[in-house]
Amino acid sequence: MSIPDHQIHSRRERPGRTWPSGRAKALVECDRKVGTVNSSRPETDLDDLDWKLLDELQADARLSYNELARRVHLSAPAVAERIRRLERRGVILGYQARIDPAAAGFPIQAYIQLRCALGKCLLKSSAAEDYPEVVEVDKLSGRHCSMLKVRASSLAHLEGVLEQIGKHGEMDTHIVLSTQYDDPRVRRNHPDRPVTASAGWTRRRAEAPEPADG
Repeated sequence: MSIPDHQIHSRRERPGRTWPSGRAKALVECDRKVGTVNSSRPETDLDDLDWKLLDELQADARLSYNELARRVHLSAPAVAERIRRLERRGVILGYQARIDPAAAGFPIQAYIQLRCALGKCLLKSSAAEDYPEVVEVDKLSGRHCSMLKVRASSLAHLEGVLEQIGKHGEMDTHIVLSTQYDDPRVRRNHPDRPVTASAGWTRRRAEAPEPADG
């Protein structure tokens, strides 16, 4: 099977798995500029054609330049240049196969809220290679310092993982019963969503006293 050109020239050696760098959570990530203070939508300089290409590649990254050109109504060289530009900017992170964890033998999925003990921070006292079951680590604000997403082959396997991770601190574990919605695609900015003000808690300026007569 031939490999599309945009996959060949973007392949590179991947560093070892380390907690600080983590792994890309999506194949395509928006490169947004910081918006204005009063705007709830960050600005981006991706145009309509960029988004059409991203939509097509996220649906099927094996499409050739010629097929992409046909779908977005551009020439193949123009498509190639746009894709290379998106790769250079880091908008397109890579091209990977999507695997069904359950079909691959890992039907158990869980989320672990972790509150590390002093001197036992997971990210500082261990490495990703120590916990191959952990597929995502997000640092949190609030009571828990991290959220871990783990996959296991069985409940017994998960129990062993929890025993090891529990050495780092307190845990709240949530086993996924079923996934109702999962869409890894990155889409265009969503429309602005209005925020309903809390009328009883809205801070109002003190009304200025009326001037005295005379």
